[in-house]
Amino acid sequence: MKAQLVKIGNSRGIRLPQKLLTLYRINEGDELELEERRDGILLRPGRADSMKLSFEASYREMIAEPAEHDEWSDWDSVSGDGLHA
Repeated sequence: MKAQLVKIGNSRGIRLPQKLLTLYRINEGDELELEERRDGILLRPGRADSMKLSFEASYREMIAEPAEHDEWSDWDSVSGDGLHA
């Protein structure tokens, strides 16, 4: 995912896609943490609770990934749990 640097007055900023804002529950005015790393800048919500995804949000993200869909596509064809009475 890419973001473009934009001019905001005398400063610069980036526009975050709505998908990320929703996923991490980031709202206008929220504080974000910036961490300098050797390979770039890590940006994360300043609130610990914003990093936690609900089960429903996690599941939606998981099934949206094509690789995950392919990996689990045969799961429905398996009958039972492999245990025999």
